[in-house]
Amino acid sequence: MPGRRRRSTSTTTGKRTTSASARRRPAAKPSRGGKPAPEVPTAGPGERVWVLAVPFRAPAPGAVWHAGLQAHVWVGAELPPELAPYDPPPYTLERFLEDELNEKPRPLPMARPMTPRDQQWEGADVVAGHAAAGGRVFLLGDDPGVGKTGTAILAARLIAEQRDVRTVLVVADRPAAITIPHWARSIAGFGDGGLRWCVTTWDRLGKVSKLRFDVVIADEAHMVRHTTTQRWKHWKAVSGAARVKDAPFVLAATATPAHTPLELPYLAPQFAVTHAEPLKEWADLPKKLATHGFHVERGRYGWQWTEDAEARRADLARLQSWLADADPPATLHRPAPWGPVSVTGTPVALTPAERAAYDSEWSEFRAEMQLARRSRQSAKGRAALLRFRQKAGLIRVQATVDWVKAQVEAERQVAVSVEFVETAADPIREALLDSGIPVAGIYGRDRFDVEAERLRFQRGDAAVCVFTVTASISLHAGELLPDGRPASTTPRVGLFHQPRFSGIQARQVTGRTHRDGQVSPWRIAFAEDTVEEQVARVMVERLAVSGSAAGADTSSLQQIAELLDADWLPSTALTEG
Repeated sequence: MPGRRRRSTSTTTGKRTTSASARRRPAAKPSRGGKPAPEVPTAGPGERVWVLAVPFRAPAPGAVWHAGLQAHVWVGAELPPELAPYDPPPYTLERFLEDELNEKPRPLPMARPMTPRDQQWEGADVVAGHAAAGGRVFLLGDDPGVGKTGTAILAARLIAEQRDVRTVLVVADRPAAITIPHWARSIAGFGDGGLRWCVTTWDRLGKVSKLRFDVVIADEAHMVRHTTTQRWKHWKAVSGAARVKDAPFVLAATATPAHTPLELPYLAPQFAVTHAEPLKEWADLPKKLATHGFHVERGRYGWQWTEDAEARRADLARLQSWLADADPPATLHRPAPWGPVSVTGTPVALTPAERAAYDSEWSEFRAEMQLARRSRQSAKGRAALLRFRQKAGLIRVQATVDWVKAQVEAERQVAVSVEFVETAADPIREALLDSGIPVAGIYGRDRFDVEAERLRFQRGDAAVCVFTVTASISLHAGELLPDGRPASTTPRVGLFHQPRFSGIQARQVTGRTHRDGQVSPWRIAFAEDTVEEQVARVMVERLAVSGSAAGADTSSLQQIAELLDADWLPSTALTEG
């Protein structure tokens, strides 16, 4: 096993070895009270059930769609050549289901060893200590790039030494083509401990909602900060948030837990343990926070947190104490030793024609927003805000292209964060390509092979990467690539084509290049002497982000809303618009 050896944990070095705690149990139970579950496919003598990863509408001759598994299956001794491209890699959902249906799991290929850092072992010990004391949920809030992935994997293995752990679910962020292979490589590299691992994404959470796992790792856990979504419904089932018994241990990993304490429902089971209160009393987190004296109240669009700075500080101090002051602690936050990211504003002087276009769009937006506000039509208000942001960004495309070209000429690689495809990503990429600058694109559904594009940038084959994702991709210099070679060491700089409203998203974006010991400054582009400049100033000066708990001065969101005459809209119009 790479790194420091621990007690009797088993690992994978070629063929799977299985610890005593990893004996087989029955497969997932069928759904209750509904239609009978489809018959599970079985293999005859000398045969195997193969569960295939078939892309949507791709031909799979001979394979049969199984509704219960939500996947194509094929039964036989060997996989036919025409189905070989759909053979799922290790640790994927399809491979997990396949191994559950067969007497023995398939052997795993040799993995490139990864050596844990002492900091990762130390973090794993803290998590395991919390689990041993009866904790339900642990918040791993290390800064981006500190090593949460390795810490989480090692922690799951240590927990398996304490209790009967057989299966581990990892829920990763998008894009799946990058995040799932990243986790799979890390699990194999650090050692899977003889456990059965299943790696999926938040978008595919429904496919595993009927399965039971012993440990659940929620990467980018802030993805379930809202309880009104289908994702939350599936998360409750997977995480056992409403179960008193037989619930998995949950490791919630995110550097940006939430904008406010109201967005921490995924920590509610741990709060119940902390206060020795029934789990059901914490089902409505905002209501329960109110009974504990937090400064929250019902507003037009649901519960709201006070804007009073002193009251906020008091609330945050109490919330942090629930997690950090517990014995043993229920959270861990370690700042990046290479320091915080530098984020500065980059004003764009508009040409007379651009200024006229911008002013016209601003006037039109103001008129539309006022009409929507008077009639309280939030959908129209959201749409107006979206259109204005798209058009304003389109006006500044050439300025962004010119800035990027200058950085490339200065021998830097540039990461460009955008929110919109047609009015930002596409025109920026096309203009740079026309200038002879190779560009990697990570945006648009199924537009690109995202991992291939990422590697083009990382190897230095593409000087620029234009992307819409906010997390779960690495674009930093010197990264160890899957083939064992290092990424280019060319300095990285980043540019927000438009100011981000959400502090969570902004901090996640900067962590794509400013990570793992690599320092990468970021700029925020804005049109000079416009509302964009005011928004950018708020973003730089009062970025609503906290690495250890929720809610570091989210009054910045209120300021932005007032600047855009959008303070009457629900907060999600800014944070998820």
